[in-house]
Amino acid sequence: MANGGDYLKSPDLLPVTHQKRSIGTFGFAVIWVGMAIVLAAFAIGGSAIISLPLPMVILATMIGSVLIGVFMTLIGDIGIEHGLSFPVYMRAPFGTIGTHIPSLVRGVTAACWFGLNTYFGAMAINGILNLLFDFNNWFLCFLIFAALQLINTSLGIKSIERFADFAAPVIILISCWMYYTLADKATAQGKDVWAWVESPTTGMAAFTAFMVVMMANMGFWATLAADMPTLSRFFKAPKNERNWFKRNKTQLVGSLIVMPITNTFIVAIGAVCYMAVASADPINALQQSASGIALGILLLMIVLAQWSTNTSANVIPAATIFSNIGGPRVPFWAGVIIAGIIGILAQPWSLFGVLVNALLIIGGILTAIVGILFADYYLIRKRRVNVKDLYELDGQYKYMNGFNLAGLIAWVIGGVLANMFPTYSSLVGFFVGALVYYVLAKYWWFKKYPQAELDDPSDAKYLGITVGHDWDDIVVQEIEAKGEE
Repeated sequence: MANGGDYLKSPDLLPVTHQKRSIGTFGFAVIWVGMAIVLAAFAIGGSAIISLPLPMVILATMIGSVLIGVFMTLIGDIGIEHGLSFPVYMRAPFGTIGTHIPSLVRGVTAACWFGLNTYFGAMAINGILNLLFDFNNWFLCFLIFAALQLINTSLGIKSIERFADFAAPVIILISCWMYYTLADKATAQGKDVWAWVESPTTGMAAFTAFMVVMMANMGFWATLAADMPTLSRFFKAPKNERNWFKRNKTQLVGSLIVMPITNTFIVAIGAVCYMAVASADPINALQQSASGIALGILLLMIVLAQWSTNTSANVIPAATIFSNIGGPRVPFWAGVIIAGIIGILAQPWSLFGVLVNALLIIGGILTAIVGILFADYYLIRKRRVNVKDLYELDGQYKYMNGFNLAGLIAWVIGGVLANMFPTYSSLVGFFVGALVYYVLAKYWWFKKYPQAELDDPSDAKYLGITVGHDWDDIVVQEIEAKGEE
């Protein structure tokens, strides 16, 4: 099939077969430790402790983390079941061309996160070099650190997992040390870390502050909730297993246990950091609370944490999206480079001060996509997908010139309403996006554009690993057969 439809069939975007899935439950748990220890989470804790005591900050963070973990796990089944990445499945609710619009928003957001985390890591590297050699050039450190992460990601998922295996235990130990160092410093100032609040609030103001912390944490991980299939397609899962919980064990442990605990711990450190040095900037806090070798080791933790977060949570999703948009002419490694360039051009050193407000906006926009994916995959298609047509320019997902208006309308309405109610943005985005899409798709759009898996909901034809299908082989055979025509 040597025509314009070839861009849908980039080798990096084909379904991942059962034999090629290499990440198990422990491996994903380790990756999550590396991903969740991210310095931008400090800003949430530092902002929250101004209005709420630490126990309430922890509770709000844990609730928000578990809720977004549920969203991640639900959407991640797309990767487990069918081996599909986020931008490829998005062709179903948005169309073969329409998918590029929300995907591009997700990709650019991920690239900006890459830039922000790289900035933190570069500042830490600069601090270490300044400590050891009196060297001071953070921008050079930024460029070198960005290049190292991009090279690591270009080498593939196994390279990322190996780095996480090394980094995770080191990060955990140093994070614990960091917490106790900052807590001791706050206590020495006469502050009870479990009761101190800078400007206490009560009543409705306290509830609003609680919800903002909860939504900020959901917004923080909303990017990955939408994009979880891009990672989960590499997770090991049993073939011919119809029990959803057994099939998704790797996700359940990682996203509902490891991530909430780790994320909550880091937000708590951010809160204690603010108590100790009146700043949520962890590098500034470390430089004020430690010196010598201790400071160097703590700064090394920052470098490892940002590296392990960026490769899995930001660069892989962004690169996959850019590869989907560009087709075979933009292989995965080229998508990695594009993500890096965008992350640098975003000037991440100017983003930290507006982070919490940005998270509320981003959370609403992206959780609307999560809601649409949920409605399309579970409520309408009931997990059955005509995978072969996802790779066909003139297949059922072409819709109207490549656009599914039900998905685009639902996304706009969900995103707008979410940002009209920023205190509840992530929840509003999810439920409005899901509801509007369900109504429009089921009662309008799919009556105009019939879907094979709805007309004939056959498990044997349209389920994946549940019935032992490896879609990659089937799709490749279809491509080769049409190429010979």
